[in-house]
Amino acid sequence: MRLTLESTASILAELGNETRLAIVRLLVRAGEDGLTVGAIQRATGVPGSTLSHHLGRLRGVGLVSQTRAGSALRCRADFQRIRATADFLIEECCADVQPPPPHPHSHGPA
Repeated sequence: MRLTLESTASILAELGNETRLAIVRLLVRAGEDGLTVGAIQRATGVPGSTLSHHLGRLRGVGLVSQTRAGSALRCRADFQRIRATADFLIEECCADVQPPPPHPHSHGPA
């Protein structure tokens, strides 16, 4: 999956919100199983209607998907899209930059 400058900018704009970044972080840490909306709400303390708004924004840029699991709504991070965003930043934004040399480890005063 290759992202465009426009789609990457949209993703980064959504991740620029502290609450949305916290939600993505929580879902990434939850792994492939994801979390229910209720579990996200308990972990973040974000009120239901506000959480719904944030999840909608994250779904809108493809970072989060939702599926119905019985009476619960389960959310999952889209790891492929997250990786594509990181790849875009590294490959497109840093293409002409030489990596810095390794930092020598300090072992105390010489």
